Amino acid sequence: MREKGGIFERFRNSFASMQGHFHILEQRVPVELQMEYFKYSEQLRKDGLPMTDTEYDVYINNLADKGTTTERKKYVLSSLATSNKVRAYRALQKYVENPDPDVTDWAYMALMESRISLESEMSDEKQIYISTGLGGKGEKLRFYVLMLATEDKPFEEYQRQVVEREFAYYLPKSDCEIERLTFGERYVELVFLVPVRSDLKAILDNIISECNQYGNFISNTFTVTNVKELDPEEITEILAKKYGDGKTSD
Repeated sequence: MREKGGIFERFRNSFASMQGHFHILEQRVPVELQMEYFKYSEQLRKDGLPMTDTEYDVYINNLADKGTTTERKKYVLSSLATSNKVRAYRALQKYVENPDPDVTDWAYMALMESRISLESEMSDEKQIYISTGLGGKGEKLRFYVLMLATEDKPFEEYQRQVVEREFAYYLPKSDCEIERLTFGERYVELVFLVPVRSDLKAILDNIISECNQYGNFISNTFTVTNVKELDPEEITEILAKKYGDGKTSD
């Protein structure tokens, strides 16, 4: 998402009034695959077939068998997740410790669904599931931010130092965690974890303002996404729109 049109405010308000226990998918799972998983899982729940002891044993053997097809493993993982059985949850926990590469993301989704289902049954507290392409940790979401230089020229060394210092100082004050802060010649990339109820726009605006006390060198317009990190080609396109040039992404 981009910093415009109140989208930050709508994002924050969507969580501000929510009461319950947040479950955030920590792994980075492509949004398209998440949607595929949800549709698949919903169909299994509609079928409503209880998992017998014999089926459970077969499923566990299927996961251990290297000859099991990808489609079969998807079915097994989703069936365990929708069974609402503690032993199925334990089996999924064990499997994700060393999942098969072809169903790694599917296994993460299955474990999360199983956890939420069980906690919903055992607790009166509302269970709220949040998933994004970049994932998160605890009750924090991971965001990618691209900030551009105000002018079409490389950052000076002191400006890089200012950015590193100010972000390292102010983000922890908002209970945010920096995972990556890196520089191109004319841009800064930030990957960080943000509490779900935080005012993301205010946090970034304030820190950029602090940096710009040392010279107006960072643009007040920035790009933010929780779907995926931008690749070099996408950054190049944004730079070209900003500066009107055909340079590479530094």
